[in-house]
Amino acid sequence: MAGMSTSVGLISGMDTANLISQLMQVEANPQTLLKNKLVTNTGDGNGYRAVNLRFDSLNSAAAALATDAAWTATKATSSNPSVTATAGSSALAGSLTFTVANLATTHSVRSNTVFAAPAGKTAAADTDFGSTSIDVKIGATTTTIALDTDASGSTSLTEAAAAINGKTGLGLTASVVQVSEGKYRMQLTTNTSGAAGVFSVTSGPAFADLTTGVDAKLSIGSGTGAYEVTSPTNTFSGLLPDTTLTVSKAGETATVGVARDADATASKVQALVDAANNALQVITDYTAKDSTTATLQGDSTLRNLAGRILDMVSSGVNGKSASSIGIALTKEGKLTFDKSAFGTAMAADPAATREFLTKTTGSGTTAQPVGLSAQIQALAKSASDASTGTLTLLVKSTESTAKDLQERIASWDLRLALRKENLTRQFTAMETALGTLQNQSTWLAGQLSALPKWS
Repeated sequence: MAGMSTSVGLISGMDTANLISQLMQVEANPQTLLKNKLVTNTGDGNGYRAVNLRFDSLNSAAAALATDAAWTATKATSSNPSVTATAGSSALAGSLTFTVANLATTHSVRSNTVFAAPAGKTAAADTDFGSTSIDVKIGATTTTIALDTDASGSTSLTEAAAAINGKTGLGLTASVVQVSEGKYRMQLTTNTSGAAGVFSVTSGPAFADLTTGVDAKLSIGSGTGAYEVTSPTNTFSGLLPDTTLTVSKAGETATVGVARDADATASKVQALVDAANNALQVITDYTAKDSTTATLQGDSTLRNLAGRILDMVSSGVNGKSASSIGIALTKEGKLTFDKSAFGTAMAADPAATREFLTKTTGSGTTAQPVGLSAQIQALAKSASDASTGTLTLLVKSTESTAKDLQERIASWDLRLALRKENLTRQFTAMETALGTLQNQSTWLAGQLSALPKWS
């Protein structure tokens, strides 16, 4: 009867499969406890990771305020919509008024001759250009372009255009333009904008100018000190430090100004406030005592981190309230940012506003945070540092514990499998023994019934 697979013993009539299942549940209690611990540990780890991620973002937001770029950002404006201006990171405050004398143009020419296809033909490939080469003069340099690329002794319009376009070093584009059926002109255009791109065709079919390449020109001032500036394109760089102007209409007057971009700085302060609120909210989500889903209720490390952020804001810096630059606390324990108040503080004393947020004393490893964002950055870094951060270490601890629990659970799988095999073998042996006894009983009963009956 070894290897029996029925759930009910054939001899005993017992539900052996159910009995083994119940016994295995008892045997598996230690493993069940380990699995419950793993679930709890996983929840803790997820919570620590979520908080750690928010503190890493908080560290980045505070660090962004510590850079010079956050406080020296400038913005360029134009009084005329036909002139656009952009300021780079090193632009300086300034202003410039000018009139657009003319826009930059690109030089182009077209053939005087209207080339006609031969009788019975209409394609440009069948139309003779009339010359097997042309000379092009750009500046003081003349270049001869051989057009008869197939050495046939004549050159079609399409062949000539392809040969000219093949001379990429000249920066010319040749186009065959159909003016009517079977009739064409050749047009040449330089790829170089402005006066530097002016060229002429000095041999071969004659060409006339379509457009003359000129530089864009700005007139600045109107008195005896007036002057002009030019650019081969409609974009001017360097008139004001690290500022680029682009003009699009001749005859227009515009004033371009570059000033400190308080909005750019305010956006970084807003980012700091948002990051702090995100960190506070995720701590609340995981530690709220009345929540049924908070996995880190009462965690002292997280509650201490939240308390320190709130204390930094409520304490201010050197007796000065954070509300003086637009940062305040709500009764719900959240930060708010008043952009208007911050703008007022920046306008009144930008250096003091920057110092309130970013000041530190000392340097290097001995630097001590004094400003509000500097304090927050130090706290966020100490919590989320990839090697030594308190939150990082908690995450690593839960990962180590999870690995240990998983190994112990796996070892119990093997142990329980062996135990189930032993139980199955024992019940099978019992059924076998009962079967043997039943056979012996049947034999004995038969022997007894065969004995003679005496009166």
